[in-house]
Amino acid sequence: MSVEHDMLRATWSDPPGLWGFLTSVNPHRIAGRYILTAMALLILSGLLALDMRVQLSQPQMHRMTAQLYNESFALHGSTMLFLVSVPVMEAMAMWLVPLMLGQRTMAFPRLNAFSFWLYLGGVLMLWLPHMVGVTPDLGWFEYPPLSGLSYSPGHRADIWAQMITFTEVAALSVSVNVAVTILKMRPPGMTLARMPAFLWAMLVSAVMTILALPAVMLVTSMLIADRLVSTHFFSPASGGDVLLFQHLFWFFGHPEVYIIFLPGLGFVSAIVETFSRRRLFGHVPVVLSMLAIAFLAFGLWVHHMFAVGLPKVGNALYTAASMAIALPAGIQIFCFIATIALGRPSFRTPLLWIVAFILTFVIGGLSGVMTASAPLDLQLTDSYFVVAHLHYVLIGGAMFPLFGAFTYWYPKATGRMMSDGWGIVSCALIVAGFNIAFFPMHILGLMGMPRRIYTYGPEMGWGDLNLVATGGTVIASAGATIFVANAFLSYWRGKHAGADPWGGSTLEWASSSPPPAYGFAYVPVVTSAAPMWDAVLEPFPVLRGLSSQCREVLVTSLLDARPQYRQLSPGPSIWPLIAALVTSALFVGSIFTPWALIWGALPLAVALTIWFWPTRPRRKEAKA
Repeated sequence: MSVEHDMLRATWSDPPGLWGFLTSVNPHRIAGRYILTAMALLILSGLLALDMRVQLSQPQMHRMTAQLYNESFALHGSTMLFLVSVPVMEAMAMWLVPLMLGQRTMAFPRLNAFSFWLYLGGVLMLWLPHMVGVTPDLGWFEYPPLSGLSYSPGHRADIWAQMITFTEVAALSVSVNVAVTILKMRPPGMTLARMPAFLWAMLVSAVMTILALPAVMLVTSMLIADRLVSTHFFSPASGGDVLLFQHLFWFFGHPEVYIIFLPGLGFVSAIVETFSRRRLFGHVPVVLSMLAIAFLAFGLWVHHMFAVGLPKVGNALYTAASMAIALPAGIQIFCFIATIALGRPSFRTPLLWIVAFILTFVIGGLSGVMTASAPLDLQLTDSYFVVAHLHYVLIGGAMFPLFGAFTYWYPKATGRMMSDGWGIVSCALIVAGFNIAFFPMHILGLMGMPRRIYTYGPEMGWGDLNLVATGGTVIASAGATIFVANAFLSYWRGKHAGADPWGGSTLEWASSSPPPAYGFAYVPVVTSAAPMWDAVLEPFPVLRGLSSQCREVLVTSLLDARPQYRQLSPGPSIWPLIAALVTSALFVGSIFTPWALIWGALPLAVALTIWFWPTRPRRKEAKA
């Protein structure tokens, strides 16, 4: 047995040193880079938010200029929406999906590597210009005509638009990989009906990403074309339409909220089940609700445009559709509460984050129902009420489950336990600080405070509530500092975790902590939706036959996961990095000259050709 494990380790490990770092296709290693990068950006973005809150804490504050405030706001919003929220959720999928499927890797391991290098290019595209004083300053959705060349000379708007291209190509790469892996690499016996809700959430989110992201890539490319080669997509004087930008942007933008939210539901499903010590109540309704949310999400984008003067019939239709999505969301919340109420809950730190999620997301959902009404939205749009709603939905609905997921799977990733005591302290401070910071913004919005203002006069009467909101931000920042310190210190000083410290129900807990490079030595055979709990009653069945001397994975049928064939999996390669570098040069060059598309296409074609050049590796055992 140990000999076979040694062979598997030799087969699946990366080369040592820098070369191994650059050529790795290990999904756990790449996902770890994604998560660390996104967490670093989350901290930077949080510091920007704290800085802006200090600016607004008192009337007539002038420590920030209007230009600096606009830049900070645009950098904060763009980072959180495009470089943190979506990438970190996809990274969690990249890390967990192969383990939860009992697989050794994902369907397209080199595509993972390509996606990370391109994502890193997007990060540098936004933050390197910021370091030299060239920062986008039009918010996180840069509407024309303000983002047109007449009102925004220079390259600030181009940088924002091309940053999106970077990150969305990366996100598409990961999403295709996640969807194919879940559909074609499930272990024998894991039919669609036996898939954990977590995998359903990741599958639905990946499919939504594939359908939604091309729209924003198209519209930002059209914006660059307007600015660079004088097309007139958004120029009304030349037959264009500025509303076309909003339609295409929000066709992506509204589903993006659910692309971020659905993985959070997956985290909640797994954590609630484990810490309630019972199967998820209403597994089928929860999954069907995810599908309903995905379907409805593509029909709601106009509710972001009620104020542009659309026909009343259209406003009524989208009002109804926007309110309808509260039904599947409500079903899921009831199922989670029922799971906790009917189980034997253990309120450890991960479950406390889920309780915070339920309370916060319900508030955000109720304010969402309010803004879904066109007449009320006309009064509230572009006010601080919308700022409060957005943060209650995204932080309460996605970040709180993410923090819970981080503490839940931290032992699996590191082999160490985080401190439960400090985890509870950080959870309490962050949740309390968040509500103190953002709940007053509902009232500020009702009092008429518009979003995106850098200062205000004392006669407006907004000072006291803004001071309270700033105080809440400081409290939440203290909690975040404790959370980060707990994670770092526990990595070296935390108690050893063992393979399954929580008694989880899904397959990732069958692997050691941290998991080896090859994930699983044998493919598990699944007989229920909670294989780890059922394994207590009988030996854990596995399927043998995959080679330990070459990289092989098992491909199964789409519906019932019957074994079909063994597939060779590609090993470490430098070509994903080279392809990403060439693509990055093409993207960056294209904001200066359209010829970059021509001259960049040739080396990109060469890199991709070599990357995908067909080889016929022989299995070592076949040679023997």
